[in-house]
Amino acid sequence: MTRGTQLAAIGTLTALALLAGSGLPATAPTVAGEPAPPAGPDTRLVAYESCHEALAGLRAAATAAVGPWGLPGGGSSVLATTTDARAAEFRTASAPEHSTTNVHEVGVDEPDLVKTDGRRIVTVSRGVLQVTDPATRQITGRLDLAEGTSPDHLRERTLLLLGDRALVLSGPARVGIRPVEGQAASRATVLTLVDLTSAPAVLGTYSIDGTLVDARQTGATARVAIRSAPRLDRRPDPRAGDAERIAANRAVIAAAGIEAWLPAYRWTAGAERHSGRVGCDQLSRPADATGNSVVTVLSFDLAAERLGDGDPVSLVADAATLYGTANNLWLAGWRGPGEGARPTWWGGRSGASTVLHQFDTSGPGRPRYLASGSVPGWLVNQYALSEWQGDLRVATTVDSVPGRQTSESAVYVLRRQGGTLKQVGAVTGLGRGERIHSVRFLGGTGHVVTFRQTDPLYTLDLTDPAAPRVTGELKITGYSAYLHPLPDGRLLGVGQEADERGRTRGLQVSLFDVRDPARPVRLDRYHVPRAQSAAEFDPHAFLYHPETGLVALPVDRGIRLLRVSATGISEIGQVTHPGADGASLDRSLLVDGTLWTVSAAGLRASDPDSGRSLAWLPST
Repeated sequence: MTRGTQLAAIGTLTALALLAGSGLPATAPTVAGEPAPPAGPDTRLVAYESCHEALAGLRAAATAAVGPWGLPGGGSSVLATTTDARAAEFRTASAPEHSTTNVHEVGVDEPDLVKTDGRRIVTVSRGVLQVTDPATRQITGRLDLAEGTSPDHLRERTLLLLGDRALVLSGPARVGIRPVEGQAASRATVLTLVDLTSAPAVLGTYSIDGTLVDARQTGATARVAIRSAPRLDRRPDPRAGDAERIAANRAVIAAAGIEAWLPAYRWTAGAERHSGRVGCDQLSRPADATGNSVVTVLSFDLAAERLGDGDPVSLVADAATLYGTANNLWLAGWRGPGEGARPTWWGGRSGASTVLHQFDTSGPGRPRYLASGSVPGWLVNQYALSEWQGDLRVATTVDSVPGRQTSESAVYVLRRQGGTLKQVGAVTGLGRGERIHSVRFLGGTGHVVTFRQTDPLYTLDLTDPAAPRVTGELKITGYSAYLHPLPDGRLLGVGQEADERGRTRGLQVSLFDVRDPARPVRLDRYHVPRAQSAAEFDPHAFLYHPETGLVALPVDRGIRLLRVSATGISEIGQVTHPGADGASLDRSLLVDGTLWTVSAAGLRASDPDSGRSLAWLPST
């Protein structure tokens, strides 16, 4: 790669892989593009020429951004594809009919708590990988994956599956869990390659400093994004003034070496032990990098006998969302106007913007960097991103100015022009005073749900990228947090009912008819007072079988089985699991006409037409 030039203009260095009542609203959203939007910040990635230049740049950026309590966003320890032939070899043509993980894009798998190929069900829970034969309804293998250095309750584990290989991803718990006194949570992400040919056995491991952002699998290639904070070992003195703390933090930054930013990794293959660190020649940055975090992408061939070093490459940036299609991977990160935590769906900051980086993943191995861009506002989740006919649609919310309900949402259309993602069209002004709760793009149509007191379901026509427009709106109480497409122009929404003041009143499943884009209509709804479903915030918990209309939803500590027809929703039954710990049911799947439900307590086989139990397999 030619040093000091923009990655968009070069190709010798393989770059990073990270990435409805009727009528229109009373205040109609506006269509942008005339005049052209103001130019945003230069987000294109630039390579460092040397480790010396990289260290100088990182120190300067971190010094400029650091405050009395560390770097913004809590990211600094100053404060404490298309299917390839190899994948096809692992398919079993005679495997029974089975469901797959509910994913955003067809052909792009996402890590989850359970996987099946029809021949076996593989689960990971409480540090144990378990293999179940759905034909005999017997547990055929178990493997303890505990690393020993980090308590299991401080880690999150998911997996990917390819034939007789499972890749288990184990990362530090990101929310709601704190170490007990005397225990320190490991900040490393650990990947374990497991052979499932007979008894589950570890083929190799890979450990890297940082937290798991997300992963995607296309064909036999798995790409894993890791976010790491600079390791700057000092805690500010709480008795000192702000100026003294800033000066002390800057002194720590000035003394830090390049290894403070470049994550170290370790990998094994049988008895072999290897270690390394991301190289300076694998590190790139946008023009306005802050130096508060590094995102590293790893590429693994799951058809191989070992993980290897993961071909790591890194970007000096933050990342919260990973979105992938068969040919591209997108990394999305939040950029704020100043210091402060990254926003979440329930709150953020005015002045935020979302930065996007696009990578070519049409072949195995490291992706190739293509372009970068930014849009105002922040994303609710990966479903706010959608690639269609070469363009990227992005739905964001711009938060209210403090003291005034001025928040609103928009959908932008971006197109790659050279190394830049340029805005070619936008529709703005959606849900003024509200925030996006769910998005679903289906070809040339978009559906956006905003909410504060009522739920406007907007229908958008995106067939002309330069002139996207709102075609219809439905206002109902409550909101949908997840939208799932159904046959014949129907849409199923899973969320919460609410009263006229916006106070939630329990789980609500809504069946929408969106065939007429000018008049979206709700055909039916299913309501469970004072309840909620994991599918509201984790689409992997949602199961839909189009042939029978079966919908399985985790509701509190059980699974509700629903039947969705062209015009209505009815309840079939419920599935629960025994267990003194009251373990909630996390997932459902279908194998050869049998419904399997999964919890930490075990697996239950049930009749999907009634919920009647057929077998119970407790975890041990």
